[in-house]
Amino acid sequence: MTPVQFFENLWQDYISMTPQAEVIRKTFADTDGEVINDHVAFRTFAHTPLQLDNLETLVLQMGYSLQDEYQFKAKKLRARSYIHPDASVPKIFISELLTEQLSEKSQDILAKYSADITEIPSDQSVFWSGRHWSAPTFEDYKTLMQETEYGAWLLAIGIRVNHFTVSINHLTSVAELKDTAQIQRVLERVKEAGYGVNTVGGEVKGTPTTLLEQGSTMADRQQVEFANGEKHEIPTCFYEFALRYPNAEGVVYQGFVEANADKIFESTNGA
Repeated sequence: MTPVQFFENLWQDYISMTPQAEVIRKTFADTDGEVINDHVAFRTFAHTPLQLDNLETLVLQMGYSLQDEYQFKAKKLRARSYIHPDASVPKIFISELLTEQLSEKSQDILAKYSADITEIPSDQSVFWSGRHWSAPTFEDYKTLMQETEYGAWLLAIGIRVNHFTVSINHLTSVAELKDTAQIQRVLERVKEAGYGVNTVGGEVKGTPTTLLEQGSTMADRQQVEFANGEKHEIPTCFYEFALRYPNAEGVVYQGFVEANADKIFESTNGA
């Protein structure tokens, strides 16, 4: 599968879960033309056929190379980012929940469902495939939420893109503004369109000195069917915005900042 085909399929699944993203994209398209995607992100479970190492194989098949690795100790996650030699192709960020670090109760819940995952994914369609396990009970979802929001979200939503990211560097409508004022104006427009933004650690995560500033909406909410046909409205996916800065040599930074990403994860919180 080519990256173009991959991201076309991914976007259609994404906006079915995140209708706010299509509205926001069109808002910026009206003033900026094409809206460029900086990166996408995925969540998965370690120690299963869907673990990071197996998903990585499918990413590398599309011409990507490993960019960097990250640790989020408080959230019990590890992650990797991937970059494509064609600079117009979005970067990919994949994290996985280190389930062995969870409490015995949470491990038991996840083991019950992950036992349904029997096959290593063979093609890129896994990235919009949803749950590979039976519908969880709402009680299990709520129990898991108390320890790992990330794990509860993944248990309910499954394997699909967690967010797309608007590249602020490519938005002509804010080009005349300086540095942080650019992302601040972008987030103002998002709020003017009627959408809430993630305020954990401030609306803007990062600084020009870290070479990356990020902000995001709070996740859309949709009714999801749990076990026994029980339906509840829960957070789905969100839309992110990234502003990258050049380093001392004038090269625009293409990596990720763990402190920023840690706060961006909060965009799917149910509160």
